[in-house]
Amino acid sequence: MMTEPTRIPPRDDRGTQPAPWRRPRVVLWFAAGAAGAATLGFLVALETVARGYGFSGPITEQSREVIFAPESGPLLYGGLALTMVVLTWRQRLIAMGIAAGVDVTFFLVRWALDADMNFGNGALWVVLGVAVLGLTRRTGQERLLLLKGTGLGLLLVAGHKTGDTWLLITSKTRATVLDAYVAAADHALADPSWLVGRFLNATAPVSTGILHVVYGQLPLAAALVGLYQLRRVAVERRFPAHHLVRTFLVIGLFGPAIYMIFPVVGPVFAYGTDGGAWATANLWPDVLPPVTDPQPIPFDGITPRNCMPSLHTAWAVTLFIHSRDGSRAMRWAGTFWLVGTLTATLGFGYHYGADLLVGVVFALTIETAMRCSAHGWDRARVRLVALGTAVFAAQLASYRWLPTEMAARPWLYGPLLLLVTGAVVYAYVRAARERERKPGVPGQRPAPAEPAKAVGTTGAAPTGTDDSQVPDATDAKPELV
Repeated sequence: MMTEPTRIPPRDDRGTQPAPWRRPRVVLWFAAGAAGAATLGFLVALETVARGYGFSGPITEQSREVIFAPESGPLLYGGLALTMVVLTWRQRLIAMGIAAGVDVTFFLVRWALDADMNFGNGALWVVLGVAVLGLTRRTGQERLLLLKGTGLGLLLVAGHKTGDTWLLITSKTRATVLDAYVAAADHALADPSWLVGRFLNATAPVSTGILHVVYGQLPLAAALVGLYQLRRVAVERRFPAHHLVRTFLVIGLFGPAIYMIFPVVGPVFAYGTDGGAWATANLWPDVLPPVTDPQPIPFDGITPRNCMPSLHTAWAVTLFIHSRDGSRAMRWAGTFWLVGTLTATLGFGYHYGADLLVGVVFALTIETAMRCSAHGWDRARVRLVALGTAVFAAQLASYRWLPTEMAARPWLYGPLLLLVTGAVVYAYVRAARERERKPGVPGQRPAPAEPAKAVGTTGAAPTGTDDSQVPDATDAKPELV
């Protein structure tokens, strides 16, 4: 019998077989384009809503800082630092020199015109310049790397602007707050904000001075950990599949949306002097609020409704997780920042204890989902995301519809709240340890190998036999920064 001859795949115009390693690049560009379009659409929608309420949105605020005095110079230089992870040391020195020169020029002009003074325009100019350099002077993977670095720096600034716009929208659209519900539910946890608040008052000004620095410099601590994780990008010419900045940005994106569903201003505003005439009474932190039938509290149109969940807690938990991979000093610093942030959020009256529990669950759920998007989904992590989502929803529902029952039975609901939160923490730790023990973790990057060359030729194209280039290999997932 005659057999059908083997069909040889057609060769491209360079005489090589169609490269299977091109397919992941197409997927990467498609995924990056879809993510960019979704982000742009979200920013445009937020800008439209903000203008409907009479103030500018994140696009306008970030665009005006190209010329006018920035709101936060350190934030812009933080974005520049993230962008510079894709540059060599020589290029970094040049970039910092240009940024400083531009800022000095702007400073002199503003001083001469008696305009608002601040710095940071130079950093934004350099970030945008890296994007222009990538589009006009680079091609292929090098262009993509520069654009990803630019996107990372701009997203840090845009995330801050987006958060500010979200907070303004919550104060304008939510005329009443649900602090009475959370305060009643917090009785099941022994009113930790009142306890820690009295402790800080007794130990001020030493304790309050330290904690103000810890609370206010959380973004700086996160930037240092993020830069540590990205320190080898300039050498390896690629980003790690997952890093701290990704989770930070997603938490800041989705967290404020929960503020719209569950508006809360915090004990220092609802029950303290910072609330002024809108506070129900001047009770915090010396007198516990009465346990009565809770009702929504009318509040001003200025104070952000930014308590549920506690995003400072979520960010501190994420910082703690990512600092585990660093040196001993970094691990200790991550622990210190977590403990200090939790103490500050309670002791300054910015949050209730119930907010912190929701923030922990929120952080671990988002972190798990972001790791899976980078390394691949498996059954254990799908269950963990489902568990975190269910616990998160159950906590919010119980605070809203069962606060009096929780206050009446603290011996039952207090341990139950801690138990379900601890269950999510335990599930996360267990999944992380299983991943560390498992050989050949999905998404783990092998050491780059030299591309094979055809016999008798020089400079031949890669054959596509390396696992990192095969579309079915586990490392073929696109990197989404």
